[in-house]
Amino acid sequence: MGKYHELAKEIVKNVGGKENVSGLVHCITRLRFTLKDEGIAKDDVLKAMEGVVTVMKSGGQYQVVIGNHVPEVFEDVMELLDLKEGGSSEPEQKSGKLLDRAIDAVSGIFQPILGIMAACGMLKGLNTLFTALGLYSAECGGYLIINAAGDALFTFLPLFLGYTAAKKFGLKPMLGLAVGAAMCYPGIQAGTLSAGLDPMYRLLDGTMFASPVYIDFFGIPVISVDYTGTVIPVILAVWFASKCEKFFNKLIPDLVKFFFVPMLTLLVTLPVSVIFLGPVATFGSTLISEFTLAIRGFSPLLAGGIVGFTWQILVIFGMHWGFIPVYINNVMTLGYDNVMMPFFACTFATSAVVLAIFFKTKDKKLREMAIPNFISGIFGVTEPAIYGILLPLKKPFIISCIAGGIGGAFYGQFNFRKFILGGMGIFELPNMMNPDGTMGNIIVAFAGIAISMAVGFVLTLIFYKDKTQEVLGKAQRSSFETEKGAAEAKAVDGKILIASPLKGKTVKLENVKDEAFSSGALGKGIAIEPDEGVLYAPADGTVSALFPTGHAIGLTTDTGLELLMHVGMDTVQLDGKGFRAFVEAGDKVKQGQKLLEFDMKVIGEAGYSLVTPVLVTNSDDFEQVEPQEAEHVQAGDLLLSVI
Repeated sequence: MGKYHELAKEIVKNVGGKENVSGLVHCITRLRFTLKDEGIAKDDVLKAMEGVVTVMKSGGQYQVVIGNHVPEVFEDVMELLDLKEGGSSEPEQKSGKLLDRAIDAVSGIFQPILGIMAACGMLKGLNTLFTALGLYSAECGGYLIINAAGDALFTFLPLFLGYTAAKKFGLKPMLGLAVGAAMCYPGIQAGTLSAGLDPMYRLLDGTMFASPVYIDFFGIPVISVDYTGTVIPVILAVWFASKCEKFFNKLIPDLVKFFFVPMLTLLVTLPVSVIFLGPVATFGSTLISEFTLAIRGFSPLLAGGIVGFTWQILVIFGMHWGFIPVYINNVMTLGYDNVMMPFFACTFATSAVVLAIFFKTKDKKLREMAIPNFISGIFGVTEPAIYGILLPLKKPFIISCIAGGIGGAFYGQFNFRKFILGGMGIFELPNMMNPDGTMGNIIVAFAGIAISMAVGFVLTLIFYKDKTQEVLGKAQRSSFETEKGAAEAKAVDGKILIASPLKGKTVKLENVKDEAFSSGALGKGIAIEPDEGVLYAPADGTVSALFPTGHAIGLTTDTGLELLMHVGMDTVQLDGKGFRAFVEAGDKVKQGQKLLEFDMKVIGEAGYSLVTPVLVTNSDDFEQVEPQEAEHVQAGDLLLSVI
């Protein structure tokens, strides 16, 4: 039982009891509840409680502002709530752009398997290369075993995604793995069913969604889908399973939860997934492919551009599989495909963007990832590059789509075709030679590769700005330390002078659009709307607190001031995205030392204010805190005088 147990009890009681709490996280000053019904929380009672500064509602969260000792209060509150471990460690992002949130979710699900994806892609490409060079035959056992090592992850991708999605959505990971495995079960795959059975009947006959039905679930038709290698169906299934597990956890007695909760979760999840969720995702793919066919009838150039521009987006959501039936059908009936082929440009556009990032970035980790992802992309496996590099950086991903669109438009206009199924990346090229031996189509293939790579490489060099240039960081720090008129954080004529940690426009504290800060309840000071995404130490001292997401930092100066610097409003919900800390709690720092970097564009695009309060949280221990009147400050200029 912690020292704030009584306060925690009163807080839980007045937010509506533990039954009204579906999630809880904390930032550096406040408890952030996700309540089922905010209307039953007693705002006035909470605001009047000793130990509570105020109550706020923002971003879908019910925020109880505590102050510097919020971690201890959080621990005591968590003891009173029946929340799963990890269930509250990551706040649900209610605010920000829907697409950004979707991208962040998908990126988070793929992050743990990026390395193995790159490795498997390289194995598949090298195996094909060595076979093409005649080092061994595609019929030998060595080829089969190496191909199994490279192909296993992509074939059984739902198993891997079932595990990682479960961790993302708060489901027991082994249960997510079971969901993914069930969706790959041979007995329910479309290919297995169609090989040995005649369909009982067809649903939606006469429409683009016409589907054979080979089995039913106690009379409910099950549309046949091949889920191996897919993405969205298993993510939807695991998300649904996480909701089922929470429901059954509340319903089932503790004595039998251990086996009844997972049993019921699987029993409900799999039928719903194969009857509804999986087919819906598949129908979405079908819509996209039919739309592309219609556009091609109007303009091959436009259709090729659309396929090339959108292909990487479709890959993210696994919806590119909707083109596979069109591709196979065209090759088998016409002897070639020219509808899907514009996507070929994307492979090389992606690889070129990754290569340009390798040459431009100073980030060692990014450089280490770039080369294997470049090789994997050239071999036709672009997922590691998309999920590991391009998507998190956003702008390079957009550049790759543009380059792919330009290359795709070229391919569409010149009727680029593929005559034989199989191959990936550069190893598809032999299948693009005209059957009559002429070289026209293969010349188009190489020209499209050159166009896509040149556009992607050049645009990346021009528009990608590396956020982690250590040389620039050192120059900024040196500039800070040598700035004329910089404040020294020491007592001068009875005053303690504090330097500005940022370059930017000053904002009076009462004008900050956050009651906890504007009221002065957390301390006196000033705010800055930054011009640059770097936060420096405003004084010599010790880092007293650094929130895990990097958005806020506390500093105890050698002169006894307790400072809080909070980058932006509600930026805790970014969960560390766009922030990079250069210190840890307990570190001794010197004035002018770089503490944090933050990506202003990421924060702004997510819809959060960049206004950064700089507070003296123990201002009651001093007679007066005087903010400077300058409208604009450089990092190192005098910001606060404390008497």
